[in-house]
Amino acid sequence: MDFGLIAIAFGDVAWIAIAFVLGLLSRTVGLPPLVGFLVAGFLLNLQGIAGGDMLRKLSDLGITLLLFIVGLKLNLRMFARPQVWAVTGLHMTIIVPLFATAIYVVAALGAPFLSGLDFARSLLIAFALSFSSTVFVVKALEDRGQTAALHGRIAIGILIVQDLAAVVFLAVSAGQWPTYWALLVLLVFPLRPLLTLVLQRVGHGELMVLYGFLLALGGAQLFELVGLKGDLGALVLGVLIANHAKADEMAKTMLGFKDFFLLAFFLSVGLSGRLTLETLLIGAAITPFVLFKSALFFGLLTAFRLQARTSLLATLNLSNFSEFGLIVAAIGVAHGWIDTNWLIVVAVALALSCVISSGLNVAGDRIYTRYRGVWKRLPRSNLVVDDRPLDIGAATIAVIGMGRVGSAAYDTMRELHEESVVGVDSDLATVERERTRGRKVLLGDPGDADFWDRVQATHTLELVMLALPNLAANLAVIDQLKAASFGGRVAATARFQDEIEPLEEAGASTVFNVYAEAGSGFAAHVAGLMPAISPTRTDDSRTST
Repeated sequence: MDFGLIAIAFGDVAWIAIAFVLGLLSRTVGLPPLVGFLVAGFLLNLQGIAGGDMLRKLSDLGITLLLFIVGLKLNLRMFARPQVWAVTGLHMTIIVPLFATAIYVVAALGAPFLSGLDFARSLLIAFALSFSSTVFVVKALEDRGQTAALHGRIAIGILIVQDLAAVVFLAVSAGQWPTYWALLVLLVFPLRPLLTLVLQRVGHGELMVLYGFLLALGGAQLFELVGLKGDLGALVLGVLIANHAKADEMAKTMLGFKDFFLLAFFLSVGLSGRLTLETLLIGAAITPFVLFKSALFFGLLTAFRLQARTSLLATLNLSNFSEFGLIVAAIGVAHGWIDTNWLIVVAVALALSCVISSGLNVAGDRIYTRYRGVWKRLPRSNLVVDDRPLDIGAATIAVIGMGRVGSAAYDTMRELHEESVVGVDSDLATVERERTRGRKVLLGDPGDADFWDRVQATHTLELVMLALPNLAANLAVIDQLKAASFGGRVAATARFQDEIEPLEEAGASTVFNVYAEAGSGFAAHVAGLMPAISPTRTDDSRTST
């Protein structure tokens, strides 16, 4: 028995308990739990506690699993969009010199802590601040059920391109490029049929979990062996099996593990170095820089023919600093390019920007709805194809969310009401799949206030059936329906018993517990297939005549 390891784990368990309490308090006030985790890290830092080896390993594992799951959900066609690669390139090209100039000017004026900072060092700090947080954004999108929405896909695409830029920087700063052996990673692509065959055969239990860990960690290890960043390997392995029918199931199976291990990452942000009043103040002073990043993202996304709402929500997702900024700063410190305190400054700015971004993301749709008159003044013609306003025609029933539950509900309602039913989903791959199966499904974001305004203008829709993946997504649509003064009925699905009351209080006419009522649906289905069953025979009926 390794008692040293137990001692390390015990110390980290105490930190996890503190993170739990603060995460719970954060959720109580309407913010994501990860805000509480960030605060917990800084509170532990103020107590003079340093991060342990166990915490670092859990953090690394969480990031690896995160990128693996991102790969499972990734559509490579997204990278061909200029809204992803061109916006990312232009944004970094503009924002890095702009931030560097601002930092250098302040340093030249003799500001404390910044004095003596030359332009080259200012560029390094600006580069660290130019990234947005992959971990934070993907986690926030998952919590709101918006990973497949266009603004979510655009944000994730931009983040991955930024991450690739960070990988290049890591290679250059280390003074070495990947070895020639790196070409061997191309051999994993012909292995895709084998990988998907194994996925088909692992079933739905512990073997699927184990296989997920094997792919994520194996891909990371393979890439590190040839001089590439390990997390990129996890991402690539996820992409390889992303089109398999069980990829979504694997992603859902791995979510709980990823969420737990990422707790260590958010704690480690606050524990990344000694926090002082000076570094805290400088970090707080740098945090408003994120607003300039946001303004530039919004301008570029709108210029590349996205709707104002899509541009706004993608911008709010990206309104934070990044964990890669910490890595860049750590490299700068290791090479003696910048002072050690800059690592803490970037960590403070990262944590504060995540708190700000959490509040903005929670209120994103409300911000758009409240100032819709301002957004509508922006150009709305010549939009990209999958961001154009959609029209449900004369449909009277709309099924929102075309996963397994939604598609089954659609089929049942279609049998009863024929052409009066339409499906709506924000995931392009889902829409294309359902259309090939003969279903009438439209691509659109059900959280879009403009969409529900157009629906109300036709006065045809009588019933909305919500089959979205989580409570937050369903509540967001109900909020939009109320804002649009929808007078029809709203039926919603719930996965857990404690989700029913919030949905009913929000305005759902009826709530169907997917798991609790599955038995009733099963019995109804079987009863419809079988002839009438004769009553149980009595003793008399068994008596021979």
